[in-house]
Amino acid sequence: MSSRDETHILLVEDNRHDAELTVRALNKHNLANHLVHVKDGAEALDWLFGRGAYVGRDINCYPKVILLDLKLPKMGGLEVLKAIRVDERYYQIPVVVLTSSKEEQDIVRSYSYAVNSYIIKPVDYEEFTSTVADVGYYWSMLNTVPR
Repeated sequence: MSSRDETHILLVEDNRHDAELTVRALNKHNLANHLVHVKDGAEALDWLFGRGAYVGRDINCYPKVILLDLKLPKMGGLEVLKAIRVDERYYQIPVVVLTSSKEEQDIVRSYSYAVNSYIIKPVDYEEFTSTVADVGYYWSMLNTVPR
């Protein structure tokens, strides 16, 4: 197993309810076995770069996909996305924005920072869980990225 296969999904979500629904949807489809959940943008970067509480973590263990909310405490999702995209180690990791924001400026800025997909969280429970399962399956199982 390569180090890239150890964490399939990095979930960056501060809303406890949305995080639980996301994990439940991924679990239902056996996609959450290698999931790491962090609750804010600063913690996401600490995890990726092996800082703070994550000192000593193998920073060569890259997730196959990052599911990123935009409205986060401490550091917003757009700041996280920008930090990921300027670091050549993490540039090719697929990032899927999964947010409630329908603001055109958020969509435009996300794509200007090379987001791979921008998905507005469905309000309906069934649609939300189906969307998350589809996203998780595609990006962590079907998509291929350079190693």
